[in-house]
Amino acid sequence: MSKFYKRFFGLIMLVVVISGIVIYTTVDINTLKNLNQFQTWSIGLAIFAVGLGLFFDGSRLMHMVRISNENISLYQAVQVVFGNYFLALLTPGATGGAVAQLMFLRHAGVPTGKATVLVIVRTLLSICFLALCMPFIFWHDEGIVPGISNHTLMGITMTAFVAIIVMVVGARRGYMDYFVIWSTRHMRNDRRRKLFAFYRDTKCAIALLMQAPWKMLWVFMESGLNLLCIYAIVPCLMLGLGVMDADWYTIMGRMIFLNMLLYFTPTPGGSGVAEGGFVYLFSESVPAGTVGIIAVCWRLIAEYIPFLIGLYYTLTVFGRDFLSRQLNK
Repeated sequence: MSKFYKRFFGLIMLVVVISGIVIYTTVDINTLKNLNQFQTWSIGLAIFAVGLGLFFDGSRLMHMVRISNENISLYQAVQVVFGNYFLALLTPGATGGAVAQLMFLRHAGVPTGKATVLVIVRTLLSICFLALCMPFIFWHDEGIVPGISNHTLMGITMTAFVAIIVMVVGARRGYMDYFVIWSTRHMRNDRRRKLFAFYRDTKCAIALLMQAPWKMLWVFMESGLNLLCIYAIVPCLMLGLGVMDADWYTIMGRMIFLNMLLYFTPTPGGSGVAEGGFVYLFSESVPAGTVGIIAVCWRLIAEYIPFLIGLYYTLTVFGRDFLSRQLNK
């Protein structure tokens, strides 16, 4: 059996096992009673929300490509977006997502150097939007992380944000060059070359961000709309269960916090961490016995359906043999 099939079936089994455990450990005597009141229209609303989010994702990619003096169609942008979902779920730490984006951008005619920069910018914009939201979340939602005060979390967030700004300015003006050279002087040559290449691409990404600030601000706004629409899946499902008087600010804030953590989890697509974190954060926000089911539905709509669409596009555009070669590298 090829490595591709092993990873694919391994992922399917992982998803089934995690989903089963999450549902089994969270159902109780109230589950069927509350599910009987579920309104199916909320599923359609959730699918509409994720569809709108994916549209903004493709739109921002098209705008970034135009800023780099290249051009792709909306259909090609859609392929990039869904391809990212596919390989991100198949690889630890979602590292394959960047590879998929690069593959589809190159297939769309974007030069490799620019494609690499665009992938970095796309990720940076999403992380920056989530980071900007963190202070507002910690200011409003007390005790989101057990054992750590929100003042401490706020301090950590602001420190990280300032550090990012310092690194961006330092890279832009060349000050970071000396630090990178100094910090890598004892590394092996191959690792040092890879780090230098990544640093060079990051500097190009920063230059692209500064090249057209007003256009990039629009792209940043689309990044935020993309993420907020996708996170709105959970409020949509809650409405279907009759949750009308919830603190929607807190719910969306916790979705932002959870998804920020998922950027740094080592499991494929954050599997396990996403479901466990969801159960912890939302167990008191939904009707009794339904938190595990909502967690699984959220992952199904937000990740697994786009994953299958990404599988279709990847096999259609590149073929099974090409994909197997990529996974065997």
